[in-house]
Amino acid sequence: MVLKTFNISGDVYANYSETCKSLGISMSKQIERFMESQLEEEPVARQEYLAKLDRIRQSKFIKVNDFASRYGLK
Repeated sequence: MVLKTFNISGDVYANYSETCKSLGISMSKQIERFMESQLEEEPVARQEYLAKLDRIRQSKFIKVNDFASRYGLK
C-alpha cells in the first residue's frame, strides 16, 4: 500500500466522500479501481456498457412531450 497526495477540488472530494460513505464503499478502493480500468487495454466494463447501449438504442420508445403530464405529476 502506498500513500499518495492528489490535488482535487474540495467540493468534488466532499461530494464523492459523502456518496461513498452513504453507499458503504471505500473511496480509496474506488479510485484504485478507476486507475486500473484506465490501464486496461480492453476494459470489460466498456464492452458491457456498449452492448447495453446497443440494446437500448434498438428498443421501442414512446414519444413524451411533457413527462409531468404523462405520469400524472401535474
